[in-house]
Amino acid sequence: QVQLEESGGGLQQAGGSLRLSCVASGRSFSSYTMGWFRQAPGQEHTFVAHISQRGGSIYYADSVKGRFTISRDNAKNTVYLQMNDLKPEDTALYYCAAALSSGQYYSRYAYPYWGQGTQVTVSS
Repeated sequence: QVQLEESGGGLQQAGGSLRLSCVASGRSFSSYTMGWFRQAPGQEHTFVAHISQRGGSIYYADSVKGRFTISRDNAKNTVYLQMNDLKPEDTALYYCAAALSSGQYYSRYAYPYWGQGTQVTVSS
């Protein structure tokens, strides 16, 4: 089992940047594929980005492609989400999630392990 804790959220103006971090503890971090999801008020969790165990496969939602970058440092048990050119519609609670398999990486149901989330608010 793995425990996840996100950090780095906050209030940012449109066009600004934030970097989210997710630190994992427990079973070997490098065994897990990692995903970032977000949930706006009244909406379902939506897929943001995914990275495979060694970073060889990366996927993004169309809405963030070209603005967000996912990366990981297995030596630090950490996955990152660099968010540039933020927009008000990026406002949400951001979660990192872990899974031992990368099948259906875009689905929240593929990830058994979740952090508590970190709030990102973008003002116009």
